[in-house]
Amino acid sequence: MSNITESVAKNLDLTLNQPLKMLVYHAFRKTIILGEIPAGVRINEKEFAEAMNISRTPIRYAMQTLVSENLMAYQPGVGNIVKGINIADAYEIYDIRKALDILATTTAMKKMTPEDFIELKHLLEETDRLNEVDEIDLVLQKFSDFNQFIYQKSQMLRLESIVTKLRDYLVYFRDIAIRAKERRDHALHEHWLIYQGMTNQNKEQIELIIQEHLDTSLSFIIKEMAQHYDSTH
Repeated sequence: MSNITESVAKNLDLTLNQPLKMLVYHAFRKTIILGEIPAGVRINEKEFAEAMNISRTPIRYAMQTLVSENLMAYQPGVGNIVKGINIADAYEIYDIRKALDILATTTAMKKMTPEDFIELKHLLEETDRLNEVDEIDLVLQKFSDFNQFIYQKSQMLRLESIVTKLRDYLVYFRDIAIRAKERRDHALHEHWLIYQGMTNQNKEQIELIIQEHLDTSLSFIIKEMAQHYDSTH
């Protein structure tokens, strides 16, 4: 089994209750986004199917879906070629995220009820508790819940759909970058500041904190991408 096949197999989580084609797709997607399959590599469906002891159908589905997401490219006569995500892509995605997160948060704060603010506060308090006992996976889930809560309360369904797609591209890097205790503490502190800005209806504070929050995340991601690049060249 090649190193690339081993990387995909490592990211294949068969414990999830999903169709095999989705599990294979997510495994390839994660491996590509993490840079564990370098850009320019050709994916041979037959070889992967034989090495992973599965049919070519789920692999073909994964390839077609990744091509539609621009993470791979199909070249006639050649096959499926990995494109991946580069540093310029990361900057672009985060610039878009800043604008969308600010819009969602400032819109949500105007529509949220007192009960909504209490619920959001409880969510942050629970995240604090989990963070103190190093329940890392649960903390990461609470971070996602925080963002999801705000987008839902903005009542802008199309906006929520757009940003979810953007987040997916870098969610694996986010999880890696934020697993360190110091980074989790800092991210949680920034979430509390966003919450305070919302309770105070302070648009300027929200814009400043969100920009700083995402700039910090981006710096971790760029560093991680550079390390993956160095390790594969």
